Amino acid sequence: MAYIVKAIMKYCYNIVYSISLLLIFTQSNAQVIDNTSSFKQSLGNKYFRFHYDNDYFTATDQYYTQGITLEYAHPAIQKFFTSSLLVKPRHADIVYGFRFDNFGYTPTTILSDTILHGDRPFCGDMSVSTFAIAVDTLRTQIISSTFIIGLMGEGAGGREFQTTIHKWTGNHIPQGWQYQIRNDIILDYQLNYEKNVWAYKNFFSLDATSALKVGTHNDKVTSGFNFMVGNFNNRFASVANTRPIRKKVQYYFYAQLVGGIVGYDATLQGGLFNKTSPYTIPSSNISRFTSQYDYGFVVCFRKLYLEYTQSYLTKEFSTGFDHRWGGIRIGFPLY
Repeated sequence: MAYIVKAIMKYCYNIVYSISLLLIFTQSNAQVIDNTSSFKQSLGNKYFRFHYDNDYFTATDQYYTQGITLEYAHPAIQKFFTSSLLVKPRHADIVYGFRFDNFGYTPTTILSDTILHGDRPFCGDMSVSTFAIAVDTLRTQIISSTFIIGLMGEGAGGREFQTTIHKWTGNHIPQGWQYQIRNDIILDYQLNYEKNVWAYKNFFSLDATSALKVGTHNDKVTSGFNFMVGNFNNRFASVANTRPIRKKVQYYFYAQLVGGIVGYDATLQGGLFNKTSPYTIPSSNISRFTSQYDYGFVVCFRKLYLEYTQSYLTKEFSTGFDHRWGGIRIGFPLY
């Protein structure tokens, strides 16, 4: 009995020690809208999902101010030419999909018609991605890959999106977008890995996660943990079945802490090729170590996915501030 207790205490100590090292040495921002985590996978391999983020949900209007994502998954996408660039492990069920993203970033105020030195620059991003989410049921792990191509700058329509929304909601028309980061290409590749650490039936799950993103827009390494508690289907079960949702109703709370190291952030530093932006954050002022915390609640009916989420991000540059935003997700399987 004493040996068993000692072994359990050693196991718990190793987990706590690993988490502590992670929080101390690897803290960074994650992808603002992430569709690869296990707590997002409730819709099988054929689905459509709409994501909308806005810091209006947290009574702010700055930094990452809004994000819109349209996500479509279908097995036929594996025949698309960019799918050949994705990671497809053997002995894994794979979800193939397309994403359209449009993100907007602003300084702490949108009422100034001059450059706010020491503040975040205006920036708009628009991109199209091909992704593959490979679920390994035997090893209880998920390996995801995403190929991203797009445009940042005036051509991304950040100014037009924010102006239109502010007109609809009766808010101030944003000023200062003429100083936004100039047009440049987005060409990124991202790898995500998630491994189940411990689970209790389908009521609790703890997973370790990590990601690597490289390209012209973002260079960063992230890692962290997430957990789910509630009533949900097995996150690591087969997704090959077009009717994967066994429980008619799922409901669960999730939380995620991720961290890493930022190498390059074009939304702050400007594009890799176009150096004509009127204002950017110098490399020496970039916060190389930041942390992001996400939590939310998901309800899944048989043909409907509903999610509300909140996120918190520590400052991304030396003269900046911490930031919070919220988001909603609506999706449904296509069968």
